[in-house]
Amino acid sequence: MTEVPPFHAFIHPLMLVLYERGAPMQAREAYEVVANRVGLTEEQRAVMLPSNTQRTYHNRIGWANDYLKRAGLTRSPARGYWEITASGRDWIESFRDGAPESEIARIRKVSPSHRRRENLSVPEVEEPAVADLSPEERIDEATRELRESTKFELLERIGQCSPEFFERLVLDLLLAMGYGLNHTSLRQTGGAGDGGIDGVISLDRLGLEKVYVQAKRWKGNVGRPEVQAFFGALAGHRARKGVFITTSDYTREARDFAASVSDSLVLVNGDDLAGLMIDHGVGVSHRTLKLAKLDSDYFEDV
Repeated sequence: MTEVPPFHAFIHPLMLVLYERGAPMQAREAYEVVANRVGLTEEQRAVMLPSNTQRTYHNRIGWANDYLKRAGLTRSPARGYWEITASGRDWIESFRDGAPESEIARIRKVSPSHRRRENLSVPEVEEPAVADLSPEERIDEATRELRESTKFELLERIGQCSPEFFERLVLDLLLAMGYGLNHTSLRQTGGAGDGGIDGVISLDRLGLEKVYVQAKRWKGNVGRPEVQAFFGALAGHRARKGVFITTSDYTREARDFAASVSDSLVLVNGDDLAGLMIDHGVGVSHRTLKLAKLDSDYFEDV
């Protein structure tokens, strides 16, 4: 038999492997150790994705880890390394002999946006079974899932970068979105004594119209005091436009305050940031998928 098990069949074996290792493990080693644990044959290991770009079992074990990271059970301490988290150790100790289908289903339903907004009580969305979807709907669903996975990876990688790199990334994104004339329109000001301003973008050649930026890599939600302090910094510069960007999210109080001065201040959270990076090609590459569809006009006179 050459059929490779679905990705969720690798979730529990991968957790066992990372638990037993107890230290960061290279992904390429994890592929082989997990494959050995589940008893993949040489024929199964040789199966490639339809694109012929990756072995199928590598891809599916990678997706298993992706869902585990979303659930907070594993993490990537460095590029190409995986390790189990404290929550993951508790999980596998509760399911050493195997996890019930209901538990695997729970992990599969955890979305990156839900993880990031868990303090804002965002409900889980019930997803339809794949068998119930049309081919077009399956493509849309796969595209959505790949986008969500990429957003999660982007925020994870940003969290491993320096604050200075993040500030530069934010300015690059705003330039890609059409703010500023070119790179000379961007000025990175973050650091000691920055006065609450991390960057400035000139919107015209004379620098008469500017956007002031604050970029913060936070794990917890940004509160009203931080947003209000940024608004105060804008007033100190007599600025009319300000963008506060964070890799996490904002409390309701912070959003309410920004809404009360909405003509001056825009809040961008981690989910929005990652989505904008994907849409404007910052820190990502895009693949073009060619789908064939009957051209009715061609056969019109037949």
